[in-house]
Amino acid sequence: MASSYHLNGVEAWDGCTASAHALRQAQVDVVAAYPITPSTPIIQNYGSFKDNGYIDGEFVLVESEHAAMSACVGAAAAGGRVSTATSSQGFALMVEVLYQAAGMRLPIVLNVANRALASPLNIHCDHSDMYLGRDSGWISLCTCNPQEVYDFTLMAFKLAEHTGVRVPVMVHQDGFLSSHTVQNVRPLADHVAYKFVGDYVPVHPMLDFDKPVSYGAQAEEEWHFEHKAKLHHAIMESSAVLEEIFKDFAKITGRQYNVLETFDMEDAEVAIFALGTTWESAIVAAKKAREKGIKAGVVTTHLLRPFPFVALGEIFKKAKAVAIMDKSSPSGALGALFNEVAASLYQVQGSRHPVLSNYIYGLGGRDLTQADLDGIFEELSQDAQKGALTHPTQQFIGLNGPKLSYF
Repeated sequence: MASSYHLNGVEAWDGCTASAHALRQAQVDVVAAYPITPSTPIIQNYGSFKDNGYIDGEFVLVESEHAAMSACVGAAAAGGRVSTATSSQGFALMVEVLYQAAGMRLPIVLNVANRALASPLNIHCDHSDMYLGRDSGWISLCTCNPQEVYDFTLMAFKLAEHTGVRVPVMVHQDGFLSSHTVQNVRPLADHVAYKFVGDYVPVHPMLDFDKPVSYGAQAEEEWHFEHKAKLHHAIMESSAVLEEIFKDFAKITGRQYNVLETFDMEDAEVAIFALGTTWESAIVAAKKAREKGIKAGVVTTHLLRPFPFVALGEIFKKAKAVAIMDKSSPSGALGALFNEVAASLYQVQGSRHPVLSNYIYGLGGRDLTQADLDGIFEELSQDAQKGALTHPTQQFIGLNGPKLSYF
């Protein structure tokens, strides 16, 4: 029997600590993990909870991130509530097994502290690993600060285990900028958090040798298509389930989340769309732009998969110019997030489309300054006045040298 852990009304936690406490409160049956910066403290804190008797679940240290997710798959198939955490190269090593977990419809929760992918080797934040896993069949939730990391980790279990979903879920946070940055977090009491998440009800109660069940069986052209179509349908339908979970969570916390969060978009003529911690920085710049007479707004999404195409198109249909911020190298194309947003706007029929621009920033942890964001709003204002781009579609900002522009 686990001993109780006493929390105050407000805790000073970084994102990794917030994640670890959410895992503790969810009473996870199995955590199998291999440490990697900057997600290591999630596992380290969880391990300390185990050593100090605050959790009853199994804590399994394995030889690699590939093995970690493989162990999670086995534990989930056996009927357990399962979770792990990783970053960057570790995430890349997990990718093969991510597809297995999704195809088997195992409701695993994965915390990802986002970090640049090598080469060159870098331990700081960008969204390379986030984009690497976006099409692996997992629901992807995006957070902006430690409070959201805590809240969304709890909600991730409820979403993944919902009978109408049964799809694994990732919870993303910016490495170091969120994972190691201490902020005020208002956690729930242990019993309230667990009641919200609920008891785990597996599809198959346990491995039963008298009633054996096979996972991961081979399916060729007769059935492979059908499996993928059903998985896609479950992911697409999960956004409606998440909206209901948001409402339930707001009732007990007062914190109301939305799939798309907006700032001053009611009359905005220009807007920035960005993920993670950049959302809060962009709000500061938007307020400053408003003081200069620029009708600026900001939008972010808490849901990268399924991507909210139609809803985002509706939000942007009145804007004149929009900047899409990609914190990952496009490697020979327009940014991944840019392409998602551009596609969203074409889902809105019969509307005028705003001028779109793509800003590549923050690779390997490069600072995005308020001056950078101020300059983006100034360029957007010029685009809005002209009704066309006044600069190249894609720009790399914050380089140590001349600005690079493409397309």
